[in-house]
Amino acid sequence: MEINKWIIGILLVAIFACNNKEQVVKEQPENVATPHNMVWVPGNTFTQGAKENDRLALEHEKPAHSVAVDGFFMDITEVTNASFKKFVDETHYVTTAERPIIWEEFKKTLPEGTPKPADSILQPGSLVFNDEVKNVTDYTDFRQWWKWQTGANWRHPEGKNTNIIGKDNYPVVHISFEDAQAYCKWAKRRLPTEAEWELAAMGNLKNPVYTWGDDQSKMDEKANTWQGDFPNYNAKSDGYSALAAVKSFTPNSLGIYDIAGNVWEYTQDWYNVNYYQELFSKGETTRNPQGATEAWNPSNQYEKERIIKGGSFLCNESYCSSFRISARMGMAEGSSSNHVGFRTVVDLKMLQKD
Repeated sequence: MEINKWIIGILLVAIFACNNKEQVVKEQPENVATPHNMVWVPGNTFTQGAKENDRLALEHEKPAHSVAVDGFFMDITEVTNASFKKFVDETHYVTTAERPIIWEEFKKTLPEGTPKPADSILQPGSLVFNDEVKNVTDYTDFRQWWKWQTGANWRHPEGKNTNIIGKDNYPVVHISFEDAQAYCKWAKRRLPTEAEWELAAMGNLKNPVYTWGDDQSKMDEKANTWQGDFPNYNAKSDGYSALAAVKSFTPNSLGIYDIAGNVWEYTQDWYNVNYYQELFSKGETTRNPQGATEAWNPSNQYEKERIIKGGSFLCNESYCSSFRISARMGMAEGSSSNHVGFRTVVDLKMLQKD
């Protein structure tokens, strides 16, 4: 009899442990206050990656796989110029785009044998969309619509003769991964994982293609994207030709603004084209996936890339259609541009440490 009780006890402990392992933290604890300008994202088990009814899904969004993510808090807007300025004022941080370019370091990110550019080109700056480009038909060469702009940085988005006066509530841009990480450290936050980002983007909906559902016709009222023939002509039917102030469009069902369009957003995950297949091959639900252990992109072997999500004001169905939740792209750690920004998250363990 005692042996039977012992066996039953062990089985009950094992069953409880298994069930507990599968449970995710869904509800915000009653004793935990919501941090300023953030919202609680309920935990859930969901399918990450390409949705079954998404006709625009790309191969690197497949195979879709099951993940379980605990609840966390996320910024309701992208980090703004005002917030980033406060960080810089307090820390005197200098962004990647503002630093002198050291050729010996820079050439390590380029194919071997790449000749050194003229010193006039090797000046601090960043990538800016060339809005004067016309008649592009070959979409394999993105250099046609991007230009290196010396003097471009978060204070001067289009170059040294531009500024952000009156744009405190615009998303900060020309931010590298290192810059975003520095801000997170100061703010006691972190970047979201790709799985967390997708969970937040879906909101209270079940496996939607877009943050508002599956109806693409609502795009103009829901996200700042490119309308027309990219990159030759922008119809601006959503009212914007470039960046919009945060909260210019309606939020998703959780109250998160601009998680589709406006600017791409960094995640903490490495961009590795094999990672989704590795998760899928396990045949199980992955709990709080942290991304690949290393970067791997055969199309860009000289750079270490992080995953960015959400698309930007440049995204159009004819080119990248990256306003979809499952869309993803690699961004070199040391790069920056005028259509990439970020937002932060904080989880319960981080709040317990404060």
